[in-house]
Amino acid sequence: MSACTAGILGSQLLPGQSSHAQQPTPPAHLGPEPHTGPGTTVKLSFTVNEQPADLELDTRTTLLDALREHLHLTGSKKGCDQGQCGACTVLVDGRRVVSCLALAIMQQGRHITTIEGLGTPEKMHPLQAAFVKHDGFQCGYCTPGQICSALAMLHELRAGVPSHATEDLAALPQFTPAEMRERMSGNICRCGAYSNIADAITEVEKEGVL
Repeated sequence: MSACTAGILGSQLLPGQSSHAQQPTPPAHLGPEPHTGPGTTVKLSFTVNEQPADLELDTRTTLLDALREHLHLTGSKKGCDQGQCGACTVLVDGRRVVSCLALAIMQQGRHITTIEGLGTPEKMHPLQAAFVKHDGFQCGYCTPGQICSALAMLHELRAGVPSHATEDLAALPQFTPAEMRERMSGNICRCGAYSNIADAITEVEKEGVL
């Protein structure tokens, strides 16, 4: 008898054998079957665009899904959903975060700013106005993440936060084309509007309006 045949026959009942023999009762000390349903929910409180937000979410919910699906702030886009394209970039306590990789549960008590919190069509943020002026977008899908990332990037420079492009780590980083490209490299524009985006950011930095 081959091993394959033995395996098939071994899975069948022998004459007089009860079907219960193939499903042994687990020891009593193991208790009930573990819960396999949806994750545990928790209550969260944080501030979004200067407004308090109180939510009860599955612990596995990302910050991006909390913003889009629960708070209906759809400006932040879900692009790659792997933290590679930057379309979902928001500001958390002033620092840029790719929200598709950040869990909502980790934002308890934090201040979050999305593109909706920067300006309105009637009163645009200086970066938004510069993007419009310099045509820094085509399809516009990446634009919210680009603007949020650019704002944080300019603040990083003013705070003296170094980057990989900073040649002398002992000196304060300066705004240069190379420095800007390095700091914005996490934001991808599939339409290729990079030169216009750079022009928009450069104008805002030179005017010092932030």
